[in-house]
Formats: sequence, C-alpha cells, structure tokens
Amino acid sequence: MRKSILIACIIVLSGINPIFAQVQTSDGLVISDTITRNEIDPLKPAKAAFYSAVLPGLGQAYNKKYWKIPLVYGAIGASLYVYSFNNTKYHDYRDAYKKRLAGEPETEFAFLDDDRLIRAQRFHQRNRDLSLLVAVAFYVLNIVDANIDAHLKQFNVNENLSVKPDMYPSDINQKPNVGLTFNYRF
Repeated sequence: MRKSILIACIIVLSGINPIFAQVQTSDGLVISDTITRNEIDPLKPAKAAFYSAVLPGLGQAYNKKYWKIPLVYGAIGASLYVYSFNNTKYHDYRDAYKKRLAGEPETEFAFLDDDRLIRAQRFHQRNRDLSLLVAVAFYVLNIVDANIDAHLKQFNVNENLSVKPDMYPSDINQKPNVGLTFNYRF
C-alpha cells in the first residue's frame, strides 16, 4: 500500500515539474516557459458595431479588415446612386403629367400618352423605394459584419482544440465504427 502511494506521489510530482521548466542558454540567459494568453475583450464587438453605425466602414477599420471598406462604400454608394437616378426620373414623369393635366405645353414627353406617364411614375417610384431599402440593408449588413468579425477574431482556433473524423473499434464486436473525436490538448 505504501509503495503504491509513493509511486503515485512520484508520478504527480514529476507531472508538475515541466510546468515550471526553465532553459539556460549558452550565454547565461534563462528562458522560462510562458503561456501567452489572448485576453478576450467582451466589448470589442460592441465597439466595432458602434463605429460602423457612426460611419460605415469604420468598424471594419477597427477590426483591421481594410479590404472590406471599399465593398461597404461601393454597395451603399451604388444603391444610393440608383435611388437618386430613379427619384429624378420619377419627378420628371410626375412634373410632365402635372403639366399635361394643367394644360401647359410640355415637349419632353409629348410622345407619351397619360397612361404611359402614370406607369413610368409608378415604375420609378417603386424602384426608388426598393433601392432605398437596399441601401438601408447594406448599412445594417455593414454593422452586423463588423460585429461578427470582432466576435470571430477572439475565437480560439489553435491546434490544441480540434474536431476530426475517426475510426475506432466497437466495444461489443470489435468492428470499426466511424465517428467524430473532440481533442483538447493542454
């Protein structure tokens, strides 16, 4: 009994020893084993989302994903350009129709009848409204992207944590089983 307790103490003490290991180099420097730990900042995703809400693309710059900034401005800018174009066309057709109803002569859309002017107004009004919704959707997507990217930056992706497929024998009949193994090494 005492022999097994002594062996267990030796195993436990020898297992603790590598934690405090130090290596002395030839020039006398002592290098100690240290574990670098990335501190998790729970407010980082909220900051990135706030920055993107204040100025689109600023959250991506905060996350150091500079290549996303032109995509954000391109998407929002293109949808706002389409909004502006359709808004101008809508007002042109609407003004022409109002002039025609008032009896004033107008020359720009003289070749269109009243029904076509009304249809053109509705077409450009619908496209104007949709492009504004798309611009707002890209703005919200910009905020969500900055938030998620900041969350995923803090995600632990090292070799000590892995999930991989594995084949292992069955306990009952020793036939191979297929499954997933979850490995965590200290």
